[in-house]
Formats: sequence, C-alpha cells, structure tokens
Amino acid sequence: MIAAFEVENGPRYGRIRRMTNSPFTLTHTDTGTAARRGTVHTAHGPIETPLFMPVGTRATVKGVSPDRLARLGAQTVLSNAYHLFLRPGDRVIEAAGGLNRFMGWTGTTLTDSGGFQVFSLADTVKVTDEGVAFRSIVDGAKHFWTPEDNMGIQQRIGADIVMQLDQCPPYPAERATVETAVRRSAEWARRCKDAHSREDQLLFGIVQGGVHADLRQESVERLSEIGFPGYGIGGYSVGEPHDLMLESLGPVCEALPADRPRYLMGVGNPTTILRAIALGIDMFDCVLPTRTARLGTAFSSEGRLNLRNARFATDNGPLDPACACPTCTTFTRAYIRHLVTTKEMMGATLLSEHNLFFLLDLTANARLAVEEGRYAGFLAQWLASPAVLDY
Repeated sequence: MIAAFEVENGPRYGRIRRMTNSPFTLTHTDTGTAARRGTVHTAHGPIETPLFMPVGTRATVKGVSPDRLARLGAQTVLSNAYHLFLRPGDRVIEAAGGLNRFMGWTGTTLTDSGGFQVFSLADTVKVTDEGVAFRSIVDGAKHFWTPEDNMGIQQRIGADIVMQLDQCPPYPAERATVETAVRRSAEWARRCKDAHSREDQLLFGIVQGGVHADLRQESVERLSEIGFPGYGIGGYSVGEPHDLMLESLGPVCEALPADRPRYLMGVGNPTTILRAIALGIDMFDCVLPTRTARLGTAFSSEGRLNLRNARFATDNGPLDPACACPTCTTFTRAYIRHLVTTKEMMGATLLSEHNLFFLLDLTANARLAVEEGRYAGFLAQWLASPAVLDY
C-alpha cells in the first residue's frame, strides 16, 4: 500500500503535514534469498531500498558537500541527535528551519537518537529506568535525558526518520545486562512513541538482544506489539564476529513485520551488507567509507587499497578500473597517493567520494538484482571474487 501525503511549504524543503497508510511499499522479493526491494515514503520524497546511508554525524558528511553527495547517488544522510544537541544545539537547528535547511540537503534525513554515543561514555553515564545521566564531551556539562526529552530534541531537529532512545549494551556483556537492555529499551520505545507527535516524521523502534536469539526474539515481540513505521536493529558492530552477527540476524528479520523497513545500524562492510540484504535487511549506515578514506584507504573491486603504499607512487592508472565515480574517471593512483602522503585535504575528499560511491553503487546494483530475481547469483559472484578476502 503506497502512503498518501499532504504537503506544505515549498518543493525544495517542503514538509509533509500528515501521512496516511503504510510508509513502506514492498515491490520485489528474491526467490533464492530473503532479499527485498522496496520504497520508504518520507517527508522529502521516496527512498529506494536496499540502500546505504552516508553518515553526517554533525550535519555534514566529512569533506563531501551536499550537492556532491546527491551526484554520487546518496538518497539519505544520517546525523546524530547527541552531537547536534551539544553543538550547535537542537533549537538552533529548529530556528534555521530544520536539519535539511540547516545543512543544505534536499534529500531524506535520519537522526540516530544518540543512545549509542551516550552509552559509549561508560565512565560518565548513569542509567535508570527513568532515563540516562551523562556529561558532555564538549564542556563536561551534566545532562539528563528521558525518552521524552530525546523525542523533543529529535522533533526540533526535524529529520524525516528518527530513532527511539534505547540502551545499547557492549560486546561481550553479561546476559543479565542484555536482558535489562531489552526490557528497558522496549519500555523506552513505548514512551518515545507516546511522546512523538510530528506527523511528518517516521519513528523507528530499535531491536536489542546482543547475540542471544531468545532475547532478540523477545525484543522483536515487544516492539511489534507497540507498533512502529520501521525497525532499527541495534547492538551489532560493537565487537562481535560478523559471522556470529549474521547467524543471529536471520531470525530477527524473519520475526519482524514484513511490511515495515528493516535498518541494520552501523554496518558498512561491503560483504556484510550484501549478506545482510540476502537475509532481508533494507537499510544500512556506517562511518567506515569516510573514516577509512581519511586514513588513505580505498574500497575497490580488487579489495582495499592503502594509497600510502609505495607501489602506487608511479601508478598512473585509475584508482579502481571498474569504478565510474568522478575520482576514478579523473585522477590517477599516483596523484591520489601524492595527496595522501602530503596530507592535502583533497586526498581525503576524493577517497571519501570514491568509497561512498562504491557502497552506493553496490546497493544500487543489489536493488537491480532483486528486481530481476537474480540476487542469489549476484551475491555468489561477489563472494567468489578475490576482493572479498579484504572485506
């Protein structure tokens, strides 16, 4: 069922006053895997799944302008409510007209609640069922967030998709710790839903449970009972082996509602993305492509390339002969290595654009493979390539 919208304001940054029916349209399913092709309907237009979302933590994807992101094929940019709350402040963004206007991005936006960032500050965090107390990484100021507070912050920031405040346990963690996180996250999910009032935003619940199959199932059941337009799957990519993650991820996908998008949070490894798509995941995000770019590393059809390596000093071939991004069609490996070794900022920008294009193009090809009913073969071809050993 396709969502219906009532639109207000202008076409460039127009917002949706009200959404009716389902926000997700499932258009294709692969016969050989559980891969899906669909559309998520948002305030700033539809986004096509499966998709990778570049991370712009502080309302910017490091080194890449919004117009360049659009040209690379990005549909959605993810920002973080914790960091934006600290600087410049959610009310500053609200006064600017919301996140899209503030950062000059006309596509879709998503904000993570900041729960992962808060709980990563273990030495300064105190959590109770009421909420979480923490100190700012900027100035050491004390803050206390309830789920209701967090919803207020994300509503003022104004992204198209917002995430519930949840408790993300580390890996490894005692089972009792994970059990508490599942219970508390579900209770906070209900409070977030009750507090959320913007009809032009999609609020996603977040599945927790670590690598415990029964706790993941419990989390899905609790969240499904509350009901959300979409579901994030959190608590992965926190140190657990990828195979262990994938082993427990399949049953989570099977248990989640089929008519809602599924978002695997914090995953940007190409092979893991393709394997997760085969299990039924629709959305991904990660800082990996831009972070590795700033370290001088490129994704490629040949595997990861460390541009600091001396073997590239006189290599006048393209960064990746199989890639059609602006970096690969314009610049040589030798030139990019020169930029990297001399610490010129354009080196990080060119590699960031290439790495982002690599994942955006990979997921675009995955969408096409699902549409044409050949995703199993598409995945098998990737897994058989020499490059997969680097991912």
